[in-house]
Amino acid sequence: MVKISRQEALNYHCKGRPGKIEVVPTKPYSTQRDLSMAYTPGVADPCREISKNPEDVYKYTAKGNLVAVVSNGTAVLGLGDIGAMAGKPVMEGKGLLFKVFADVDVFDIEIDIKDPGKLVEIVKAIAPTFGGINLEDIKAPECFDIENRLKKELDIPVFHDDQHGTAIISGAALLNALEINGKKISDLKVVVNGAGASAVSCSRFYFSLGVKPENLIMLDSKEVLHKDRNDLNKIKQQFVRDTKLRTLAEAIEGADLFLGLSVGDAVTRDMVRSMADNPIVFAMANPVPEISYEDAVEARDDVIMATGRSDYPNQVNNVLGFPFIFRGALDVRASAINEEMKIAACNALASLAKELVPDDVNIAYEQEYITFGREYLIPKPLDPRLISTVSPAVAKAAVDSGVARRKISNWHTYKLELDSRLGFDNQLIGSLVEKAKNDPRTLVFAEANTLRVLKAAQEVLAEGIARPVLLGNKEIIKKLTEDNCLRLQGIPVIDPVSDEEQERRKRYADLLYKRRQRKGMLYDEALDKMLQNDYFGVAMIETGEADAFLSGFSSGYAGTIRPALQIIGTNNTMNHIAGMYIVITRKGLFFFADATVNIRLSARILADTTLLVARAVKNFHIEPKIALLSYSNFGSIKDGSPRQVHEAVEILHKEHPELKVDGEMQANFAFNKEMRRKRFPFSKLTGMDVNTVIFPNLSSGNIAYKMMQEIGDAEAVGPVLLGLRKPVHILQIESSVREIVNMAAIAVVDAQRPEREDAVS
Repeated sequence: MVKISRQEALNYHCKGRPGKIEVVPTKPYSTQRDLSMAYTPGVADPCREISKNPEDVYKYTAKGNLVAVVSNGTAVLGLGDIGAMAGKPVMEGKGLLFKVFADVDVFDIEIDIKDPGKLVEIVKAIAPTFGGINLEDIKAPECFDIENRLKKELDIPVFHDDQHGTAIISGAALLNALEINGKKISDLKVVVNGAGASAVSCSRFYFSLGVKPENLIMLDSKEVLHKDRNDLNKIKQQFVRDTKLRTLAEAIEGADLFLGLSVGDAVTRDMVRSMADNPIVFAMANPVPEISYEDAVEARDDVIMATGRSDYPNQVNNVLGFPFIFRGALDVRASAINEEMKIAACNALASLAKELVPDDVNIAYEQEYITFGREYLIPKPLDPRLISTVSPAVAKAAVDSGVARRKISNWHTYKLELDSRLGFDNQLIGSLVEKAKNDPRTLVFAEANTLRVLKAAQEVLAEGIARPVLLGNKEIIKKLTEDNCLRLQGIPVIDPVSDEEQERRKRYADLLYKRRQRKGMLYDEALDKMLQNDYFGVAMIETGEADAFLSGFSSGYAGTIRPALQIIGTNNTMNHIAGMYIVITRKGLFFFADATVNIRLSARILADTTLLVARAVKNFHIEPKIALLSYSNFGSIKDGSPRQVHEAVEILHKEHPELKVDGEMQANFAFNKEMRRKRFPFSKLTGMDVNTVIFPNLSSGNIAYKMMQEIGDAEAVGPVLLGLRKPVHILQIESSVREIVNMAAIAVVDAQRPEREDAVS
């Protein structure tokens, strides 16, 4: 667990703007007209509409994305009853988690009332403001009555996370632990140490999953809840058993599952040793578990362990649940969060843990390879797939169980919308991946001796994006595969320098020699080049033995592009190639060219590059609106690159009047259509949002996209190589696994095109 000093924690909360959350306007407010629309008199019209039809409150206000985090501060974290005001930092923290993980807005509401009835009345009175109520840090047993009453009396979701969050997340861990140890849930002997809100809710939820009530023994701070006790409240009485067991040591003997929601160090090594074979130990007291991970695994090498701590495997962290559960419930305007929705969330989490883990998650947790097993039962909190996995499952369960007031017609589109909520618009990349999966092609990876390329190939295979072929040393690839537990079964591995590829090298060398013999290349030189992965792989594409080629992860751009030009050549009468980046930003999608291939651009090359890029953008089913950039506007400077750009635009306007293209112009005018309209109303781009920019030279283009990546917080996908006769694509040096997978999808979609045009039209 990360060590945080008291002063660091205090500084985090008080430095700069005090607290952790703020309210941010979502509509314009800079003019008097804006203010009149936001308040009086403009606000009267939506008020009248809502008065006529109350459901319109979701249409005209933020209610549909707003949750109240409500607490009276009677059971705050491990601090106990510290009061409503002292609990406010926790509630603000909950609001922050809602926002950053699921884009749910929150008002934290601290109520200085301990009487359950009065608390219920206050929450009911403020409920019209919100789309959902998250109860937090309210002590047991009052929390059960408060939640039950609010669920009955309100028509919006009410969810006590202290109860249900832990139940859902630990339930997912339980399902996957049983898959590992092979036991049936109906046969489990369960011991629960603790009888508070979380323990009670977990036990009830485990019953929903299939645990038999008669097989569960619960203990409070005194002893087992047995029939001879007369000091139990009505909640504890539900878990009374007719048993002679009294102590935890007696109860845990022979148990299959220990669930701890009590106090630290309550369980000894001997207790764990007394459990059944392949025991499951969920020790979730925080910050000190009932038994430490080290002690549990030392006591039993067959134990499956989970805790509430981030420094041990299998952290049962409620942030895996509540943001995404509310997200799904809000999106279908559910009237409640019912058992079906909770089970759906649990099953979605359990299933996600068994899928291949994105390399971004491996990097975030500083691990080479995270894979399903005893030390990875549930997803990590920073897994970006949670929102598009858990929320749709919850929303669908709400629809199927009849508590949804809004239907979702296209679940695939809904998942894409969820992915875009927390970051950039990935719909283009998502659609390319889906298109690739619909018709996967054979894709050659040139640099398979590297772990990152192998991880990408594994993901490409698992997702069905392509049929990978690996070029590299078989022994190196085998060792990397075994050391990192990769799943590459069935992927062909070809070593171009091996004796078994001698005949193929000769055949490929003949091909290269015939194309380069009048350009100074000797046959022996052609044969030597076929020992190189790039030449060998490109020859595979040219001969039709594979469909697409991907290289460049660890080699220079020019060295990778040369084999493609020498063997495959261009697909246009200009004999011209260019490179384009897809730049994904918070303001939308942009296409940048040329930032990779052509160093010095004449007017003709600029025009030709624009045509290649325009065709590529159209292939993505996007209409290109193109600005040619420079440091001047529309002829204000007559020399240097502005002149070349100006002449390129004249060529384009004359030869391709149908294109929406203009320039030369400065970048601020390209991206600000209002400035452009006022200053240059004659532009062919008037009223349009530019989505494609052509830079005057490689230097400016390369600088621009790299600055967008580093300080503009943009994602650059590419470079997409344009102008070659067959699909060869080049990676950025040291690309991430995600970037390699994205480029693989682009390469496959490129290979799917039924035919390549012989000339730019």
